[in-house]
Parts: sequence; structure tokens; C-alpha cells
Amino acid sequence: MISILDDKIWFPPAHQTNEDGLLAIGGDLSVERLLAAYKLGIFPWYNDEVILWWNPNPRFVLYPSKLKVSKSMHQVLRSNTYTYTINHNFFDVIKACKTTTRKEEDGTWINDDLIKAYTNLHELGFAHSVEVWNKKQLVGGLYGIKIGNIFFGESMFSLMPNASKFGFIQFVQHLQLQGVKLIDCQVYTNHLESLGAEMIERTAFLTLLQEEIN
Repeated sequence: MISILDDKIWFPPAHQTNEDGLLAIGGDLSVERLLAAYKLGIFPWYNDEVILWWNPNPRFVLYPSKLKVSKSMHQVLRSNTYTYTINHNFFDVIKACKTTTRKEEDGTWINDDLIKAYTNLHELGFAHSVEVWNKKQLVGGLYGIKIGNIFFGESMFSLMPNASKFGFIQFVQHLQLQGVKLIDCQVYTNHLESLGAEMIERTAFLTLLQEEIN
């Protein structure tokens, strides 16, 4: 049964999702609701005016210690093609994630309300961006939410070959040094599977959240 949310900050239990992982409809994108959602393994993903909240099973995740770096990517990392920064230009990264066309996707779920909401989270220190540069040009990046020892990846973009992979690999290594135990990739993509992401049961994912979010 899919729940309809009201003005109160609440979510139904994870087992009440439908087969696709849809848990609830409605509510808002306030900082309080978004943080409450992520702590329960829930994220918003929609392309119209009604907010949809998801908690899919199984869950697509990456353990930083299992990151895979191919020989070709080792060459990219050693080259001088790209440099990267963290939290240097969050707004431009999320805007690029909205506007960049991807082969595997039809349109984007990122709208102006989401941009405002995640910018608020960024200003409060919860949302983070990675910027990939070719000289002075922003050519790739990603953003997501960090709570405790969990990073919740939201979106990435690439305007040059391997730019998003470059930023992702660098950031995963950075997060591992910070003690991050798990990166939530939400749903399956070939791109992230090639980097070591895997499916786990939702119960295992939620158990990790309880252990690593503080």
C-alpha cells in the first residue's frame, strides 16, 4: 500500500513499498523531511509535480573497499587530462546533472525545486559536490548526501570521456579515508557496476544505515 504523506515528517515502514520500490507520495522537500528520509534509506525521485519517495529492494551500493579501477582508468588517473575539486561549485554541478543528456535515461528527475532543496542541504554541510576540470572548464562531476559514514549518491554528469568516472574514483578514495563504509547508488547502472557497485538486500542495507549513521 502506497502512503500519502501530509505536512508531518513521517514515512511508512520499508516493507510497504510496491514491487518497484515506491513507498510514499506527497509531502515536501524540506531539509527536515529529506534528512529523515535518507536516514531511513528513502530518496525522492520524480518527474512531475507530485513527489515520489522510493526505497527499492534490492539496493545498488558500492563498498569503497571494493572499488574497481580498470587499467585504462589507471592511465586516465595518471594523466594530466583532468583535475578535481570537492564542494567548489555545487550549483553548477547539480545544474549540469539536470541538463546533460544520458543515453540510458529519458529526461531528468532534477527540477528547480530539487535544486533549491539540495542547495539548502549543501549550505548546511550535508550535500557535497565533486567537480572535474579540464583546465578551467567544468567537464564532469557528481553530487550526493553524506550522513555519518554513509554517502548517498544522487547524480553525475560527464561532458568528456571518463570525466565522471575520474571524479567518482577520486571521491570514493577520499570518502574511504574519511571512514565512509558504504555508498548508496540507489538503482542499477552499467556505469557503476563497472566500478564495483553491487546489489544487496534492502534489509542488509537498512541494517548498515542503523550502524553507520549517527
